[in-house]
Amino acid sequence: MPKDVILTPEGLVTLKAELEHMSTVRRREVAARIKEAREFGDISENAEYDDAKNEQAMLEARIAQLEDKLRSATVIDSAELDNEIVRVGTVVHVVDGNGAQHRYAIVGSAEAKPAELKLSNESPVGKALLGHKKGETVTFATPKGERKLKIAKIEVA
Repeated sequence: MPKDVILTPEGLVTLKAELEHMSTVRRREVAARIKEAREFGDISENAEYDDAKNEQAMLEARIAQLEDKLRSATVIDSAELDNEIVRVGTVVHVVDGNGAQHRYAIVGSAEAKPAELKLSNESPVGKALLGHKKGETVTFATPKGERKLKIAKIEVA
């Protein structure tokens, strides 16, 4: 049974665009590679053909994965969000124990990009922040021990 995928409206647009690109442009490119590789002759000893077929299999797996995510997606309605409580779709400003300030967007796991400070609601930090209000301090475990973050501000993304 597939788990529910929580998406922001922007995340939904991104996944649909990726699916469209994979289903059209990438499929045509891979099909052209396979056709070209077949022209090299005996496909039983043709490395280019094997490589192209492997690429096709990975592409089809990714397309199926995207279709499955979109089928089971729940899109966050930004009209239901407010800046009172941390939820998927909000941006949280926090202060750590050293006084350093951080800004995290809380998103569903399908949209998570830690390098862009988009944290999954299933990540340790995201999970710890969910449901809390401005001024509260949350504590969560890390490999280096417990860490505390104080919520300074909550915004609707």
